[in-house]
Amino acid sequence: MIDQYRRKLFATSVAAAAAASLPATTLAAVPGATRRKALAPTPPMGWNSWNSFAATITEAQALENARIMVEKLLPSGYDIFTVDIQWYEPNAKSYEYRKDAELTMDEYGRLLPAPNRFPSAAQGGGFKALADQMHRMGLKFGIHVMRGIPRQAVRRNTPILGTRWHAQDIADTKAICEWNGDMYGIDMSKPGAQEYYDSIFKLYASWGVDFVKMDDMSRPYERNWPEVEAAHKAIQASGRAITLSLSPGEMDLRWDAHVPHYAQMWRISDDFWDEWKLLKEQFQRLENWNPVMAENSWPDADMLPLGRLAMNSRDTKFSPDEQQTLMTLWSIARSPLIMGGDLRHLDAPTLALLTNPEVLAVNQKSHDNRPHRAEAGTRIWTARPNGSGRAWYLALFNTEDAPAQIDFDLSRLDLGKQSVTVRDLWRRADLGQARGSIRQSLAPHASALLRVSA
Repeated sequence: MIDQYRRKLFATSVAAAAAASLPATTLAAVPGATRRKALAPTPPMGWNSWNSFAATITEAQALENARIMVEKLLPSGYDIFTVDIQWYEPNAKSYEYRKDAELTMDEYGRLLPAPNRFPSAAQGGGFKALADQMHRMGLKFGIHVMRGIPRQAVRRNTPILGTRWHAQDIADTKAICEWNGDMYGIDMSKPGAQEYYDSIFKLYASWGVDFVKMDDMSRPYERNWPEVEAAHKAIQASGRAITLSLSPGEMDLRWDAHVPHYAQMWRISDDFWDEWKLLKEQFQRLENWNPVMAENSWPDADMLPLGRLAMNSRDTKFSPDEQQTLMTLWSIARSPLIMGGDLRHLDAPTLALLTNPEVLAVNQKSHDNRPHRAEAGTRIWTARPNGSGRAWYLALFNTEDAPAQIDFDLSRLDLGKQSVTVRDLWRRADLGQARGSIRQSLAPHASALLRVSA
């Protein structure tokens, strides 16, 4: 049984979530409902340091990647640069988290960038100087944070800014992350709990942060939803437009009416890496979450592990066909596109994969995206181009280890038996006319992305 406070909070959240799922014209009929600002009107696009730098990225490495991003990716819409986990740990060395690591923190229990890794953060400057540089380059600046309050702050019982409360008054020492030992959860029924979240997001806002990837949030959601709401409320109180991304998954589908009201994107899987098994599993997850996908509401299939990965130790293990399948699926399902590879080693084929304008248009400028029933071992998705007449996007996938042929009956798109024009978006070439059906032969793990016009 949940206590009286949680009952009230849950009832309020359900009402708000229901309001968020309604068309804007009906929101006025829901008590307390307000129109949400579209922080993410299209799937966010950007770069994140985790796949290539683990917990170790430095300011110099960040700026190297940012400059390449501005030159190579920003013209195609990739505009969010995110420093991932452990930026507050001076001695982070790898993908492994160090038990009881000393963290850089202010007197109010708020984590700060480690100055030995981020020199511009010295003397309490935080990420402001780095964010300012990113903004001057035309980028948005993002950071990764963990749910809750540092255990280090709880040990020291640091005060909560602007209150008479302290870290030990709000910490939920039983709500711990299974894989990272830096934090305790926060008991949102305690005085000072919301004020702590307000204090950290006001700090991020003062730095100029535009995007926060908040980890250890999505699972178990039935435990963590009060902190999701607290982060959302703190962002609203911060005075800055900050996009909120929740991680990791697999997010529980039972909360599909709640999470879109409080975050703009949320992970639907655990960490996604360059293994075919993991890519194959994302098809079902994206199909499950497709009904929730909408403006400001983006189920996130995770970063793109392409190019140079794993602290410069190797290139992606995905084959060229698998890389194209990855980009095709993320595009037709409108998952956020967050590049994970080290941009200092960005090669021409990977750049072409990331920046094909006709493929990116599917991700950024389509609607009515949905999966279709398909034969075993294949997957089919369609979408409608924005502003088009009788045109469709058609994505065909072979998820098996042997070649396959897919025959798609055009009457499924309400195009009947008339002749249609077919264009291959990856090749950026017209394929001519088709009548009645489209037949595509695909290699193992391969895909096709077509535009079909009547």
